[in-house]
Amino acid sequence: MALTNTTITSWKLQEIVAHSSNVSSLVLGKASGRLLATGGEDCRVNIWAVSKPNCIMSLTGHTSPVECIQFNSSEERVVAGSQSGSLRLWDLEAAKILRTLMGHKASVCSLDFHPMGEYLASGSVDSNIKLWDVRRKGCVFRYKGHTQPVHCLAFSPDGKWLASASDDSTIKEWFLMSGKMITEFTSHTSAVNVVQFHPNEYLLASGSADRTVKLWDLEKFNMIGSSEGETGAVSCLYSGSENTLRVYGWEPDRCFDVVHVGWGKVSDLAISNNQMIAVSYSQNNVSWYVVDLSRVKKSGSVIQGLIQDKPIPAPTSALGTTLRRNYERPTTSCTGQDPEGERRSPSSEDEKEDRESSAEITNPEDYKEIFQPHSVISRTPPKRTEPFPAPLEHSFSESVLEKPGPAVKIHARNAKAGVMGDEEALAQIRKGHDTMCVMLTSRYKNLDTVRSVWASGDVKTSLDSAVSMNDLSIVVDVLNILNLKPSLWKLDLCMSILPQIEDLLQSKYESYVQTGCISLKLILKRFWPLISDTLAAPPSVGVDITREERLKCKACYKQLKNLSNVVKNRAEQVGRHGSTFKELQLLMAPLDC
Repeated sequence: MALTNTTITSWKLQEIVAHSSNVSSLVLGKASGRLLATGGEDCRVNIWAVSKPNCIMSLTGHTSPVECIQFNSSEERVVAGSQSGSLRLWDLEAAKILRTLMGHKASVCSLDFHPMGEYLASGSVDSNIKLWDVRRKGCVFRYKGHTQPVHCLAFSPDGKWLASASDDSTIKEWFLMSGKMITEFTSHTSAVNVVQFHPNEYLLASGSADRTVKLWDLEKFNMIGSSEGETGAVSCLYSGSENTLRVYGWEPDRCFDVVHVGWGKVSDLAISNNQMIAVSYSQNNVSWYVVDLSRVKKSGSVIQGLIQDKPIPAPTSALGTTLRRNYERPTTSCTGQDPEGERRSPSSEDEKEDRESSAEITNPEDYKEIFQPHSVISRTPPKRTEPFPAPLEHSFSESVLEKPGPAVKIHARNAKAGVMGDEEALAQIRKGHDTMCVMLTSRYKNLDTVRSVWASGDVKTSLDSAVSMNDLSIVVDVLNILNLKPSLWKLDLCMSILPQIEDLLQSKYESYVQTGCISLKLILKRFWPLISDTLAAPPSVGVDITREERLKCKACYKQLKNLSNVVKNRAEQVGRHGSTFKELQLLMAPLDC
């Protein structure tokens, strides 16, 4: 098993223990690609320098888990939203709390700073979006229109528009000065997780749980590209998904390159020195990864996976004129009525909230190097960050196969030459191999049986077949397909799967819980109106042709009622899925009426 002395395209940079309890959110600073903020179930926000093992600063004040975080464009400020609905804004240079903003009645799940930094947008599980005036400590506008949690917000480069992405599968664009919706994009078929404006042109990119990346023309308000295409392209963007980095182009659509990186479910990306910096988290650990972009296939200019690195020249016609409009200089003007009197002067209660917040500097040397106030005149030029050096060796690895979720995961531990001999390394690789092969063979046979039934077009029988195998991993595999195709769901299907969802929601495997939550949410959104209306309607006179339908609805209602207790218990617990269960609890509230 020989080692080659060549550089590699991607590698794991470092892994740290970021919090005393599970990590619940994180964000990279996009200006430098060298700063990281993490939020935890311990209610803290910790600030880190990428590749350094020690926390620079720990920010306190939240009394519930931190669900989302965002730096401003200069990385001098950070805002964090909590599960209770509060926002806290810190000045990192001064190491102090600036604002505590209250108003959301449910978990805050998305944040973005206005390009000029004087306004802040927040999205919540309750589907509301708020625009805050940071200087006056008040809410300027409330944007209503989404019907599900808003998981991403993005201001346009000129600061005039706000784009929002929601679990309701839509993207909405709002005019900042009036608070009115400009347009809505509805081509995604599942929850939209991320949106990002092109840094120069009137283009918007979006990524969804339907496994597509789409591009939208903001002059004509139509879709101009989707990741499903397979032809040439003139520009490209980076998109990070589970264990994979993809490079897409548009006009026309194409995937230039696919880089397999073992980062799991990547949580954020940034570009620095022609390197992609990526971060992911699991439990209380955070891992950094690096991709050498000089070794990645691409064409034309590049914007990173919905995050820009540098300005991109607008495409020009043969006459030299731009094909699309470019953004103007950012504006800060935002006038309008305060929604329901939410703007208010600082009160003693606000001052108390601020006093209970703190910024503890845990690493003075790194703090001084990174957050030295800009007002201080330095006699030497600022340090330029250098690229992270790539490992020069291809290392063989020990593959430890687990079965924690619907898909088998592989963890790899480096075994460098000189530390472990070939025989010892091979013995480690073979460890547990026979047992894993038996498990995978059994699983393959079961899935093949389900697939053969599925091929006949009978989805209900396929699902029943999976349920009868008494193996939740098979049920999860089938549900992951069904969750991507809501049109396949029928009332009969709900009757079969609701008892399985109860087991999934109480599983020790996070992926099982996540799949169960997605399926339950889909059932509630698509079938609760039908179930409710059918049970409320009086029996028909004469031959009761709706009797069978009523029996199905009654059975589903009973199962949903049982599930509501499980959801209620899980919503009261502090955990990674706490906000998801709180959202389900809101959806299931009509069951108690």
